[in-house]
Order: sequence, then structure tokens, then C-alpha cells
Amino acid sequence: MGQVQPVLRGRDPPAPSLPEPLIEEILVRIATPRDLVRASAACTYFRRLVANDSFIRRYRTLHPSQLLLGILSPAAVGFLQAEAPNPNASVAKAFDRKAVFSLDYLPPREPSSGDWSPRDARDGRLLIMFLLSEEADFTTLPELVVADPLTRGCTMLPPIPESIVAPFLGADWCVFAENFDAFFDPSGDYEDAHFRVIGWTRHRTLAVAFVYSSHSGTWTAGTRAFWSDLGLHYEYGMTPDDWWLSYAYGCFYWKVPGNNKLLKLDVNRMEFSAVGLPPNHELREVAVAEAGEGRFGIVIRHRDRPEYLRYSIRQNEGEISNEHLMETAIMLPSAGEICNEHLMETTILPPSAYDKCRIVAVAEGYIFLLGYQSLSRRTRGVCTRESSAFYTLEIKTLKVERFCWTRGGLCGRIVPYFGFPPFMSLRRI
Repeated sequence: MGQVQPVLRGRDPPAPSLPEPLIEEILVRIATPRDLVRASAACTYFRRLVANDSFIRRYRTLHPSQLLLGILSPAAVGFLQAEAPNPNASVAKAFDRKAVFSLDYLPPREPSSGDWSPRDARDGRLLIMFLLSEEADFTTLPELVVADPLTRGCTMLPPIPESIVAPFLGADWCVFAENFDAFFDPSGDYEDAHFRVIGWTRHRTLAVAFVYSSHSGTWTAGTRAFWSDLGLHYEYGMTPDDWWLSYAYGCFYWKVPGNNKLLKLDVNRMEFSAVGLPPNHELREVAVAEAGEGRFGIVIRHRDRPEYLRYSIRQNEGEISNEHLMETAIMLPSAGEICNEHLMETTILPPSAYDKCRIVAVAEGYIFLLGYQSLSRRTRGVCTRESSAFYTLEIKTLKVERFCWTRGGLCGRIVPYFGFPPFMSLRRI
């Protein structure tokens, strides 16, 4: 009978006999960050290779898609991490233990004057804006900070100079401050330490955009457009959260409330234009996403039929206004049958008992949905849903998955957060 060898505990197995460059070549070809995390957990030797900055940069170049780890809700509920059975749940939990989303490390301000609010997230950075309270005197454009939740590092962006703002907005430019919003520019190919931010605002006659570059550390005038020149009219009473944006192929898109068109900002040309929609879309939510091979994925929510969404693929931007293209209906299970003799539809049922849904964000090939019951109430301006949850609709597969519960049903503006596990995350600030 052979001798039983003792098991050595508390020690890693010896380093593999393969040369380190060959092991790195194997690891860098693992298709998804989630699988790379599993592989790196095999031993500290693999983990050391994967955590090296040069390996991370190379891996991110070959596999740019990051993991969807959580949702930031400015409505005072903090970071909502991916929950099981979502495949990113374990990575999200590890990330949440290391990251800080409380924003208490940001420059202090008088509490009664307003609150810091996340506006966008990209490449491990958060873009945070100081939202003034309703009683505040809007005499300047809001402050902006770019922060790293893992290191608590932050960079205060300089104010947009009045010498740039006034020629675009006129002498009464302060009236535009209440509608100001900002987001990262995802179209540039920048080094790790650099980024661009686009700030935009609008009022009764026009929309205007400004650009900040961390290369120069300054703001520059972007572009402006008058609503009348674009065949659009402006509706009052709309907040920045009513203008959530979509992004596809170097352009941002907003569904203009009360209009049958999208407002488009071409980042490369820095130019506003309007994109037509099919008839009768004035009161519908419309999201635009990249569907691959230069095609556009269009998701539409009917306010009079909030229990389902319609999805279609358009070969180019010019086909967005074509009402005769085939669409796919994305239904909730209790919605019943959709009767429309003009559409060829495929029904996709998410694992939910909610009878209504709404679009709350678009990012990185996903449409983010809020599923909720018919009964709702409004508390301090924030719509709350009893027993509600966030879902993701992946554009390429049309797969709908529950992402997380809403912790009380708050459904204000959300900011999806994509990233890597802490040990694979580069210092961003």
C-alpha cells in the first residue's frame, strides 16, 4: 500500500514550469474579465501576473469590455451592486468592499446649498456635479469633480470661464445654470491619466455644449444650436434627468420631450443636429444603442402601454424614422398579448412579475430598465415603486436579466458602473 503524502496547507503550489511570457500569453487571451478573475484565483503567481499594470493595459486593449458591477443612484441610496444570480455578483461584492461611493471625501459645501450627485462613470472614474438646491441662487454653472472611488482621489474641474459662456448664451447666461449637465466623452483614445468632459445646457431658444480636456486642463467652446433651426420646440418644466442620453458611434442622442425627433451631438464634428422619428413618438421614450456592424438598436417605450418595449435594428441613422421596419416586442409576463397586425414580433419574457417598466439609462450595449407594479407614490419629488427592481437588456442578444433590487424602490436618475476587480483596476486620478 503506497505511502500517503502529507498535504501542505497555507502555501501556494510551486510556480508553473512554463516560462512566464508563455503563461502571460495564455492569460491575456482569456475572453472575459470574469473568467480572468477565476483563473487568477488559482495561485498568487497568476494573480501577480494579472495585477501587473502592463498586463492590465494590454488585456484591456485586447478586451475592452468591462464588467457591469453596479448602479449609482443619486437618490440617496448609494451603490447598488450586482446581485446573484447575476454572473458578476461575486466580483461586484469584492469591488464594493474596496470602493467608496459615499462622496464624503469630496470638498465640503454648505449642506443647505445642495448635494454632490454622480452624473456619469467611465474607465474607473466618476463624474460628480454639485446640484444646487431649489432655493439656491443660480449665479454660476455647477461645480464638477472627477473622482476615483477606489483611491478617493479627486480632481476639481475649473469653472467654465465667463469669457467662453457669455458669447454663446448671452448676457443672461445664468438662467442656463439650472439645466446644466455633464458627462464623459467616450469616443477619444486617451492615455490612462487623461479624459474629456462635455458640459451642456439648454433654455427656451437654444442648446449649447462646452468641452473640458484634462490634457490642457481648460474648457473650450464647443457648439450651439437654436431649436428653431433644428425644427424643434422647447418644453418648459423639464429637468436634466428628463434628458437622459444615449450614445452610439461617436454621437450622443437625447429624446427631446414633446417632439418627434432626437437631438444629436456629433462629438468629432462638435455639431448639433436633429434625427427624425416615426410618426406619433412625441410622448414616447426612445433609446439608441450600438447594435454592431454600424447598425443602430432602437428601443421605444410607449407611455400609454408601459408594460412592454419595442426593439428594432436600423442599418443606419437614416432608417430611424422608418415606421415600417420589423420590430421585436419585449414584454413583461403579466402584460398579456400585444395585438398589432402591422408588426412581426418575438416575445422575450424577463423573469419578473412586474406589470410595467421604464427606461432609466443606456450604457455600454445595455438598456437599463426599472420593473415595477402599477401602484406607485411620489416622495419629495422622487418616484417610488413598491417592490421594484432594475433589469438589464443586452442589445446584442436581447437577453433580459434582473440586476438588483432597488432598495425601497427609488427610481431617480441612475449611473451604471462598469469596471474590473480592485486588484485589476488602474489608478485613475
